[in-house]
This record gives sequence, C-alpha cells and structure tokens, in this order.
Amino acid sequence: MPLDTSRRKTLEWINNRYIYGKIPLLHTLVLLIEFIMVARLIAKFNSYYAQKPLLTTMITNALLGGIADSTAQFIAAYKTRQLALPTNQNNDVRSFISSGVELEDLNEKPARFSPALSPTYAGPPAFDFERLTRFMAYGFLMTPLQFWWYGRLSKWFPVTSARGTIPALQRVAMDQLLFAPCSLAWFFTFMTVAEGGGKKHLVKKMQDIYLPTLRANYILWPAVQVINFRLMPLQFQIPFVSTIGIAWTAYLSLNNASEDETMDV
Repeated sequence: MPLDTSRRKTLEWINNRYIYGKIPLLHTLVLLIEFIMVARLIAKFNSYYAQKPLLTTMITNALLGGIADSTAQFIAAYKTRQLALPTNQNNDVRSFISSGVELEDLNEKPARFSPALSPTYAGPPAFDFERLTRFMAYGFLMTPLQFWWYGRLSKWFPVTSARGTIPALQRVAMDQLLFAPCSLAWFFTFMTVAEGGGKKHLVKKMQDIYLPTLRANYILWPAVQVINFRLMPLQFQIPFVSTIGIAWTAYLSLNNASEDETMDV
C-alpha cells in the first residue's frame, strides 16, 4: 500500500511538470522511451523476423500502436495546456526558462514564476497508462489477422517485374473494400469492450463515429496501400502500414476518447 501511494504521488508530481511551461513532461518521457524501444527493435528487425516472423511483427505493431496513442495523449495534454494559458502568454518570456531544461511545478512555485492560468483550469490531463495498454494490446492481437490477410493477398495477386501495378491495385481494392471496414468495426468493438462498455456504448459509438472514420480511411489508405503493395517486401508491409498508421491511430485514439467523453457527460 505505501508503495502504491508513493508511485501515485510520483506520477502526479511528474504529471504536473512542463518543459518550457507548455510541453507535458510525462507524455514526452513515455514517447521517448517508446521511440528508443522501436529503434532498438528496428536495428535487429531482419534477424528477429527470420527467426520468429509473426511474433516480431506483433511486438513491432504493439510498440507502434503505443507510440500512436501516446502521441494522441500528448496532443490532448498540450492543447489543454495551451487553452489554459492567456493569449499573450505565448509571447511572455517568463514562460521560457533560460536554461532550456528547467521544469516548472505550478503547484509549488510562487505565482510570479509560473504562467498565469485560466481560472477554470482543472489541471493537466493525466497520462492514461490503461488506455496505452489497450492500444498496444490491440496492435499486438490484430497482427496475426493482418499477417494472414497480407499473405493471402500476395498469393491471390502476385506482383512480378512484368506485372506489378495491376496486382497492386487489385490488392488495394480487396483490402479497402473488405478488410478496412471490418478492421475498423473490430477496433471500436475491442476498445469499447476493453473500456468496460456494453452494447449500448458500442451501438452509439458506431452510429456517431464509424462512418466518418471510414470516410477518412478512404482518403488516406488507398494511396498508402498502393505504395505498400507495389514496393514493399512482404515482411515490411505490416511495419510500413503501422509506421504510416501512427498518425492514423492517433486520430482513432482522439476520436475514440472524444466519443467516450461525450457519452460520460
């Protein structure tokens, strides 16, 4: 119990620290750790993949999914902080620490050393480690299905030196017409269940954000998948999609979180 209390206080302390008074420290540290882990994995990806292709891809997907959600949480925390600061604070030299590395504690420093905040400011949004775990678990568990699907596409529509563009387009058509709508539905189902939501929550989420998200999918992914299926070797197709998908998964994370907040009101 004392250990849990100490850990909670430590997290609260870090969560109330900002770099230059604006950039959330805890969110930045989590992202930095994730990038280091991905960099180390990429350095030996080929050797790991040769030994255990599926497991290597699952771990890669989980880490990239974690980066995507951490990015979404970083954006939300940064925007919340920006909205809490007065407009002229962006140009106020007091918000920048001359050393460039000193961190600011709004709860302990005198007011003259801390940026003036909006009276309605309720504190920074804490980094949600449970939400991060859900996104990493989704990336990990979704990989076997992606692995199987991409393998099927490569057999159904083989890309050769003599015939490359047409099979790639056929793969994209199959992927976007069949796999994309189903995987998106699975994403919202998985997240709703993992968050403890029931049938009512899932139905509302599907009604409110499924179709807009699917439309956004068709703006981004067909072009990405043409490059992926036409140029990428099979072992790099899922990591390539997951890397490009960092922005996409961050978008899904923000969408999913905003819908959850709406339903909680």
